[in-house]
Amino acid sequence: MFDPEELEEIRSAKESWESETYGPTVERFGERKEEFTTDTGGQEVDPLYTPADVADLDYDEDVGFPGEEPFTRGVYSTMHRGRLWTMRQYAGMGTASETNERFNYLIDQGSSGLSMAFDLPTQMGYDSDAKMAQGEVGRSGVAIDTLDDFETVFDGIPLDEVSTSMTINAPASVLLAMYIAIGDKQGVDREELRGTIQNDIMKEYIARNLYIYPPEDSMRLITDIFEFCAAETPKFNTISISGYHIREAGSTAAQEIAFTLGNGIEYVEAALDAGLDVDEFAPQLSFFFNAHNNIFEEVAKFRAARRMWAKIMEERFDAENPKSKQLKFHTQTGGSTLTAQQIENNVVRVAYQALAAVLGGTQSLHTNGKDEALALPTEESVRTALRTQQILAHESGAADTIDPLAGSYYVESLTDDVEEEAFEILDEVDRRGGMLDAVKNQWVQRQIQDVAFERQEEIEEQERIIVGVNEFEVDEEPEMDLEEIDPEQEAEQIERLEQVKEERDGEAVDAALAAVREAAQGEENVMPYIVDAVKEYATVQEICDVMRDEFGEYQPGQ
Repeated sequence: MFDPEELEEIRSAKESWESETYGPTVERFGERKEEFTTDTGGQEVDPLYTPADVADLDYDEDVGFPGEEPFTRGVYSTMHRGRLWTMRQYAGMGTASETNERFNYLIDQGSSGLSMAFDLPTQMGYDSDAKMAQGEVGRSGVAIDTLDDFETVFDGIPLDEVSTSMTINAPASVLLAMYIAIGDKQGVDREELRGTIQNDIMKEYIARNLYIYPPEDSMRLITDIFEFCAAETPKFNTISISGYHIREAGSTAAQEIAFTLGNGIEYVEAALDAGLDVDEFAPQLSFFFNAHNNIFEEVAKFRAARRMWAKIMEERFDAENPKSKQLKFHTQTGGSTLTAQQIENNVVRVAYQALAAVLGGTQSLHTNGKDEALALPTEESVRTALRTQQILAHESGAADTIDPLAGSYYVESLTDDVEEEAFEILDEVDRRGGMLDAVKNQWVQRQIQDVAFERQEEIEEQERIIVGVNEFEVDEEPEMDLEEIDPEQEAEQIERLEQVKEERDGEAVDAALAAVREAAQGEENVMPYIVDAVKEYATVQEICDVMRDEFGEYQPGQ
């Protein structure tokens, strides 16, 4: 780095440039905007960055090398030079058979991982024949009622050869149990099962509201999963601590990582309170972030998050295993940035967002279909989204060197700024008693809502340009082919469920559910009993209802 005398010379030279060259030009011609800021954080962006802006940067302490602490430059030593990120396309089509077709199509097209979307009833722990499920069966993803549906979804797909991510939270224990049961039926050693369950209930209380049980009981289920998987499925990520939905709700980049890492802290503390050893379960923690449009802000966010988690795990929790300090994350391009107007523009948005994720060192990536602002993506738009990743991987050169933006005066300065702001937010969370209390008191939700309101005002006043929405509009939109859900599918799914109930061993189901209830009433780990129950074809709702009876249902403000 530069010595103090050289830095002072650079500062002086910059001041001269500002007064003699830059300033007079601006005074004469002006600039495009009165103020330049990052996309969501609102950090002021200077016209020029120099070594003086990163004068306090210590390379070893703050940047380091890939695969070594503080992991700013990546969690693995070879990163994408050794292995490309997992190209994990999100899919879940109405029925189990349709989802199986889409999964096989994605595998044939070169997808290296599966990502499973569930319909709203499944996410809320209801079966397709429940009154609450009417009109929603198979709408936002695949309907899963029993293990029979899972058997159809994964028919012909060997679980020892694929990695599967499941976007499921409140009933995560049940869907994980089904995945394990399918692996057992295929003869796959549990130690070879690979994938992720989202299992992040904290962000449901914050952003999505798809919760079932009170927070304390939800935490108990999560720690039971941690313990069970550490022993049974060590290659399976037990949680995907999600900033994605926090960002979708309107947060800034700094809020996204602060609240996400805050949730991570809450989960680690809950596991430690349950008697688990940090270095036993922490390596199986994973994260899930959003990728928005400002490439530099997003890259800085990912780099800052890695550095922050390494510090948190070492300083707060005395983690010794380096894997416990590695922040491994999946990225999805920003759904909230997609526009219904001029949907072809979304292909471009997704490509830039994917580039940011790769430059930021993601471990896996989902690229949205261009039509997802309107409906589930068509096969064509899914293929284009996957091809976007493949072009990025094989034609752009972005994956050929590790952390290529490191050393940029702007990116390093912005990484420091995002980290500083995020730690300030975490300090405030601590003053409020931790994330659980801050969420219960609605403080976190209000912070995000305030930002979302400000950003929407900026759009309406054209201070923030959204191409095709409030600028560069067209009078007519072309007709589009959209994916449609057959309304008859709901009746077919209910009929399928009724058939499974008729053919299963009712006494065995009752006994298995009674065992789940007994475990829930006590302190025993519930996971082995849930696995037994799904193998007897107990339904998602039957198992969730047992825990509803024992734990109750959460009401905000309680």
